[in-house]
Amino acid sequence: MQPLKEKSLSSFKEIGNSKWGPAGLAFLTAALLWVGWPVHPAPLALLLLVAWVPYLRLEQVLVQRGSSGWKVFRYTYLTLVLWNLFVTYWVSYSTVGGGVTAVVLNALLMCLPTMAFYHTKRLAGPVLGYISLPIYWIAFEQLHLHWDFTWPWLTLGNGFAQANQLIQWYEYTGFLGGSLWIWVVNILVFKALFGLGSKTESSAPAAPLRRWAAPLLATVLPIGLSLLVGSTYQEKGKPVEVLVIQPNVDPFQEKFEGTANFISYDEQLTRLIQLTEKQLSPQTRLVLWPETALDEPYWEANFESYPKVQRVRQFLSMHPGLELITGVTSVVAYPSKETASETARFRDDLGYYDFFNTAVHFPSATGRAGFYHKSRLVPGVEGVPNWVKAATIDLGGTAGGLGSQKERTVYRMAAADSTLRVAPVICYESVYGDFVNQYIQNGATLIGIITNDGWWSDSPGHNQHLQYATLRAIETRRDIARSANTGISAFIDQKGRIQTQTGWWIQAGRRYTVRLNEELTFYVRHGELLGPGMQVLAVLLLLGTLIRGLNRRFAGQPAAAEQAVARAL
Repeated sequence: MQPLKEKSLSSFKEIGNSKWGPAGLAFLTAALLWVGWPVHPAPLALLLLVAWVPYLRLEQVLVQRGSSGWKVFRYTYLTLVLWNLFVTYWVSYSTVGGGVTAVVLNALLMCLPTMAFYHTKRLAGPVLGYISLPIYWIAFEQLHLHWDFTWPWLTLGNGFAQANQLIQWYEYTGFLGGSLWIWVVNILVFKALFGLGSKTESSAPAAPLRRWAAPLLATVLPIGLSLLVGSTYQEKGKPVEVLVIQPNVDPFQEKFEGTANFISYDEQLTRLIQLTEKQLSPQTRLVLWPETALDEPYWEANFESYPKVQRVRQFLSMHPGLELITGVTSVVAYPSKETASETARFRDDLGYYDFFNTAVHFPSATGRAGFYHKSRLVPGVEGVPNWVKAATIDLGGTAGGLGSQKERTVYRMAAADSTLRVAPVICYESVYGDFVNQYIQNGATLIGIITNDGWWSDSPGHNQHLQYATLRAIETRRDIARSANTGISAFIDQKGRIQTQTGWWIQAGRRYTVRLNEELTFYVRHGELLGPGMQVLAVLLLLGTLIRGLNRRFAGQPAAAEQAVARAL
């Protein structure tokens, strides 16, 4: 058995040496990342801990062959474009151009940290090179959370969303901690299998126990810590009954004026009210309607004068003590060009004004409505510079450049339920851990997500979006109430467990008693530490690598890779 085992391991190590070996390794990494990603069965998430090993072997083989950096880039890009395609192909269900752009451009951007790793390893040696890889990658993920082309869907830490029993420690690190865990284990497994190529490594292989001790510990210890944290954590806070409504209005055929089977806005409101009436109980204190549930544009200055708003007020007057949060499309006028925002539009008859994807809070039948404007805007459709609007990604909401706001609004309920303070998170915003943190820092005790996931049809997209919300629950230890226009609406507890949910593509409502935790986790108190820290380290590494490369060039010394080729010859 032992010779057979060694032969199998030897055969595995030869992967990549054939003509089609690099392409096969690229495909294998992309396939493992896809199989381990939500919404496949939760145990498969453990594959993420070895999914990058074939890519690391691919890069190693190409370097040992003396391949050019351009060839390494081509196979790196193949790996990343396949991963993006396998996991996010469904974006094209909304818009083909946007889907292609998301896959092609995002894969290209992901080459930045991987190629930085390649050049650091080439110039500074393998040990520093492999240490640099998770640093560059997480620095890139942090950047990808905070610029115009933001698209954090494939942040590696998201991969454990459906296996959240493994990452209860996100309350300390946030989801970027999962990215670090994935890279550390992958690199250690790769080292155990193939070595790092360091000059100081012994030619004789280490004993199996010694060789595999580090990757085993790096795998088992975080899982053990998570199980310990999860088993000892007790949900906290006052119980309050909340209702979420799913009206199930087809965004392609029914929801918007001008579509083939348009349902009038009056009828849509009637459906919302009837579904709510059917599910209400005397104990219900809050109702959530989904994103753009009232889509007909409402000027905020005249909000109370609209007949539909008056219908909502009349409905609430029949249920004293009930409060409502709903999505609307709102418009704000500016008195002059000087006071207008950067996203403002202009018409001769209207002057300067902004459209907003808005969450409105009706605190009672007569209380003044509050407005929160969606601030993490969908790339392309909602908030990308004009010069790239041709390549749009439609993930829901109102098309066109929208306005936003800087601060995170928290809706505070009536005095009788003063501990019920809701974070009105709109659609895409729920993918951003540090962003949602700001609501909690402002006093939110419940996260209320309103969204419209029907743009992606019955694909992994809407399921992934739901699962990502479980990470926000763990990071903040807040219950989540989620109202989606076309599914899936759900309630998530403070451990990230989905307690109840609707089906897909049905009219439904769900009522659940949430708990209003007022305590702050380490991640909420201190904010995102890992991402900015890695960015500082990445800059230092890049500067050090650049200086080392320049010194070698001026000294007439060949680079490390050239020396290795010379020795091989």
